[in-house]
Amino acid sequence: MFDSLSDKLENVFRKIRGTGRLTEANVEEALRDVRLALLEADVHFQVVKSFLAKVQARAVGQEVLRSLTPEQHLIKIVHEELVALMGGAAGKLDLPSGGDRPATILLVGLQGSGKTTTAAKLATHLIRAKQRRPYLVPLDLSRPAAIQQLKTLAAQVGSPAGVFDTPEQSGAPAKLAAEALEHARREGFDTVIFDTAGRLAIDEALMSELRAVRDAVKPRQTLLVADAMTGQDAVSVATGFKEGVGIDGVILSKMEGDARGGAALSIHAVTERPIVFVGMGEKLDTLEVFHPDRVASRILGMGDVLSLIEKAEAAYDEKKARELQQKLKKDSFTLEDFRDQLRTVKKMGSIGDLIGMIPGMKKFAKGGELAEADDELKKIEAIIDSMTRQERQNHLILNSSRRKRIATGSGTSVSDVNRFLKQYDQARKMMKKLSSGAGRGLLAQLQGGR
Repeated sequence: MFDSLSDKLENVFRKIRGTGRLTEANVEEALRDVRLALLEADVHFQVVKSFLAKVQARAVGQEVLRSLTPEQHLIKIVHEELVALMGGAAGKLDLPSGGDRPATILLVGLQGSGKTTTAAKLATHLIRAKQRRPYLVPLDLSRPAAIQQLKTLAAQVGSPAGVFDTPEQSGAPAKLAAEALEHARREGFDTVIFDTAGRLAIDEALMSELRAVRDAVKPRQTLLVADAMTGQDAVSVATGFKEGVGIDGVILSKMEGDARGGAALSIHAVTERPIVFVGMGEKLDTLEVFHPDRVASRILGMGDVLSLIEKAEAAYDEKKARELQQKLKKDSFTLEDFRDQLRTVKKMGSIGDLIGMIPGMKKFAKGGELAEADDELKKIEAIIDSMTRQERQNHLILNSSRRKRIATGSGTSVSDVNRFLKQYDQARKMMKKLSSGAGRGLLAQLQGGR
């Protein structure tokens, strides 16, 4: 996300790199280019105008800190104003604990914005990050198969989530919502997510239906699900829902496909409502908390180490890590263990995305070699998957006929299989050495130990 804007801003700041100090002339010239970059990113023109005025007021005539170059100083100001533009701090869910009434979240949005998938993603997030028991309620009675879609997704979310058995042909959504809330309370669910109907455009019939549902369940939060790829149209939609039914925050879906970022940079400034989450893929675990400071850093090529750490922590299993350590000590690290580690890395995202989160590495994150690295990981997983369990447990039995069968089954060549097994054997020996006493002694020396 934001790749196009990030590249353009990098070129803008590069022009200032050789100047001795910030002047009114070079700041104005830089901000003209920033203005074009933001407008091309489909940021709302009033937002662009206000943003540039704030940056210019701070940059012109301000003493440049001795520890910073003019380029770094302007980047610092732009970073701080971008953070403020997107709301300053991350938005939060209102999830009270205790009491006899579940926390209620009303999802609203246009048809096609991704509400139903987002409802399931939100349930997944509540289970994994908040240890909640969510209850999903399908209220889109006009779209064919919408109810079944949410039920199917709820089954993928799994326990402890639940789903209301909304009849395919039923009455008023407001009445059903009240019944679902009462059922969730009786069954002990602590959070209820209402997936409401949408339309291709905002109309009074939709707003009237949503207001009726809102009044029936009195939600703690009403969140708009908006398609990030629609740019300024998403801002107009957010304004319409804010005026028509009232919203407390926004979830931007399909952010992984938005290279411009206009919606993310405009919505808070126009609606004064925070972006709470962004959807970063089709899988149910791809709903991410929106952190304005981290997003601003990524836009300016400064990396996002905190998000990288969080991804690693989410993928990390302490119990499995201890088991792996014991296997390395006993020299029993198998191809099955190798595949598990490979899948853990894949959970964190593509190699390019991960490298792009490291400060100063964004320019390397787009290379063709990184795409090849992702392809190579897929190839290795296919090779391991084509082995029998016995072969994964003991690679020494992999003779030429077995390797030929594995190559055929994985769609690779025998040379690919041979190369991987050689790399695996080298990695195995290296990990064994590092896990041994000698390896720990070497690490201690590197760290300045005795």
